[in-house]
Amino acid sequence: MDRIGIPALSLVVLIGVSGSGKSTFARKHFLGTEVISSDFCRGLVSDDENDQAASKDAFEVLNFIAAKRLAAGRLTVIDATSVQPESRKQLVALAREYDVLPVAIVLDVPERVAVERNALRPDRQFGPHVVQRQRQQLRRGLRNLKREGFRSVHVLDSAEAIDAVSIERTRLFNDLTDQTGPFDIIGDIHGCRAELEQLLGQLGYAITRDPDGRPIDASHSGSTVAPESRVDAAASPSRRVVFVGDLVDRGPDTPGVLRLVMGMVASGNAFCVPGNHEDKLLKALRGKKVKLSHGLEESLAQLAAEPEEFRAEVERFIDGLISHYVLDGGNLVVSHAGLVERMHGRTSGRVRAFCLYGETTGETDEFGLPVRYPWANDYRGRAMVVYGHTPTPVPEWINNTICLDTGCVFGGSLTALRYPERELVSVEAFEQYYEPAKPLHVATAPGREPDVLDITDVTGRRVIETATHGRLSIRAEQAGAALEVMSRFAIDPRFLLYLPPTMSPVATSPIPGVLEHPAQAFEAYRAEGVTELVCEEKHMGSRAVVLLTRDDDVAEKRFGLAGRGAVHTRTGRSFFDTTVTNELLLRLRAVVSEAGLFDEFDTSWLLLDAELLPWSAKAIELLKNQYAAVGAAARTALPAATAGLESAVAAGLDVGELLARTQRRTANAELFSAAYRRYCWPTEGLDGVRIAPFQVLASEGSTYEDKPHAWHLAIADRLVAAGPALVTPTRRLYVDPESWDAGIAWWEELTGAGGEGMVVKPAANLVRTQKGLAQPGLKVRGREYLRIIYGPDYTEPANFDRLRSRNLGHKRSMALREYALGLESLTRAARGEPLWRIHEPVFAVLALESEPVDPRL
Repeated sequence: MDRIGIPALSLVVLIGVSGSGKSTFARKHFLGTEVISSDFCRGLVSDDENDQAASKDAFEVLNFIAAKRLAAGRLTVIDATSVQPESRKQLVALAREYDVLPVAIVLDVPERVAVERNALRPDRQFGPHVVQRQRQQLRRGLRNLKREGFRSVHVLDSAEAIDAVSIERTRLFNDLTDQTGPFDIIGDIHGCRAELEQLLGQLGYAITRDPDGRPIDASHSGSTVAPESRVDAAASPSRRVVFVGDLVDRGPDTPGVLRLVMGMVASGNAFCVPGNHEDKLLKALRGKKVKLSHGLEESLAQLAAEPEEFRAEVERFIDGLISHYVLDGGNLVVSHAGLVERMHGRTSGRVRAFCLYGETTGETDEFGLPVRYPWANDYRGRAMVVYGHTPTPVPEWINNTICLDTGCVFGGSLTALRYPERELVSVEAFEQYYEPAKPLHVATAPGREPDVLDITDVTGRRVIETATHGRLSIRAEQAGAALEVMSRFAIDPRFLLYLPPTMSPVATSPIPGVLEHPAQAFEAYRAEGVTELVCEEKHMGSRAVVLLTRDDDVAEKRFGLAGRGAVHTRTGRSFFDTTVTNELLLRLRAVVSEAGLFDEFDTSWLLLDAELLPWSAKAIELLKNQYAAVGAAARTALPAATAGLESAVAAGLDVGELLARTQRRTANAELFSAAYRRYCWPTEGLDGVRIAPFQVLASEGSTYEDKPHAWHLAIADRLVAAGPALVTPTRRLYVDPESWDAGIAWWEELTGAGGEGMVVKPAANLVRTQKGLAQPGLKVRGREYLRIIYGPDYTEPANFDRLRSRNLGHKRSMALREYALGLESLTRAARGEPLWRIHEPVFAVLALESEPVDPRL
């Protein structure tokens, strides 16, 4: 059986006359969703798959669907005759537009076979002359298919060949997503062999030398993997190197660098992508006319002293280098000059050109060099992009991208990035080997001030890439609502590193008279495969985020803002004025220092998730003007109404039902007042104010969502021990299916005593299930607390029935999206990314809060 290799991402064009079996072939070898049929598209636009008058509209639909699939990175198969060069030209152009490989599979059956097949189909009302004309067109174009732009052409010249063939999907050469690392990614070397050897040694690689002492390979000291000739070997050493290109030119020992890198690649200890200098050297080695500049003359002179066999080996090596690599499940992309997201994992001349040379603005600077377009400033992709090409004095993270060319050959340094640790390792150049065209300290392209916010970052529709939940969209109208709140009420964005997500309640309980119950939380998590849970007491306060600095100098140095940090609400507003906030932070700093957390986490700042008690400390006006007013009015009016109705009953009037309802409402009003009063106690300044931390969100360089809740609550207990007058403990109970009854009993105890209820969370904290992220928490509130939310009379049967039909779907979706955005902002803040990068997901959380949800939640 013959096999046809089809790139996993490609545009496959089936070419053949009517009756050649294209549709049957497509059904046999491809998914139905992968195949776009011209006949089907005719049916879409005209209700008749054989209506040739609808062909123009049908092919517009076909091209539109194909474009959407290719943009999404999906293999796409075109089932149309495609015997005319004009029709194929459009498809090749489509493949080029989306940087995928166009593949032609020609079903060249004998004319007799096609005519016989058409005769058996009653919907084919045309004579043999149509097949004859199509076959003539096909035969004329066969020789030119590769010239038309098809990367590969497969001709099946008989019905037997068509039946016997099998399709094998092959990975693109740039697809190394199965290689997970760890990696050491090394920037532009430019012939600096001595520095490369020193850097490899510093990274823990042992260098192998030939009898003449020349380096020919290097493997990490932890590697026990046998040499492999294929770069996609399944086995992985403890660490491997990825070279970003520009190995050659300018420096003192281009052959030595090439010999070492080639040996490492051949043995499976390294990967390498080409740089623009390798591209030019290859042309020179092949005898093409190139300008001897930018150090090429040095490379050619050094290579001339090497044996012819070595030069031939160099030529083969460079010719086989792949434009870029996508590694670690798509989380890492390495390319010499960087790569915009739409080109990741794609294959075309345009992609290769970007990888080698980047993109320029069309301008030249004062040194006569092209101004490179700062693509990294606009990058929003999920993958980390590591590149070189443009010398910079110090590597800088820009939107999850980093340039490692630190100008070793110009007297700078040779730099490596340890992945996934994100640790930079550098060695200084031994000397300046080449005079740079411009000083290294001069910026190569207009950059963005990292701590300057721009309104265009948050207006209009936005798409934000999150590591935990993919891409999330923010609509323009949502952004507008958030901008109003953020600009008028929120604290300074430099202190606003995180906003907590909304929390979904549990599904409605079937138990009579109970709206929420722990059993529904336990069942919801069990349905997702999460059975180890923690139940945390819900405090009678307000959600608070605390940014705490180790000393008074930290805020200015780290965040560019005077102060001690911030204590803000879940919508970004400060709880207190500046004076009270600074005093609270001073007291908390003493507690955290006493607990030893600053030293333990080796950090100058901490971000804590907490509750601030009492509720009245934040919501006193709300309590006075809404809850207290409602309670007072009810307690004044209803007893008087009850007395009047009782007199009417005594007088023989039939108002018994109205009296009973008024008596129930009177009792409900008393319960309502008792419920909100539990959340109020006197506070004067900070007297009476308490903090209940329950999670460590982030510190310098680290986030802690991967730590189980037991770890976080143990930290909280240490804070309670260090400052019992200020810090309140969070009671908790760990449950599994065997102890769910204990969890229910504890909830009944909490709520029976007037408590708000509890939050049920996965004990492991961040959990992924087959469906995606698990809910970070589900709130289970008590019957009397819900009276504050829904009003005094929510337990009346008619009201209760309306509440029971509430819809949780949208609320839970929003909770997950906000959770993912919060984790993204924490990660960016811990990494020390620019303020506008941190602000992007923070702002998005607030924007999502403007989404309408079921008011019954």
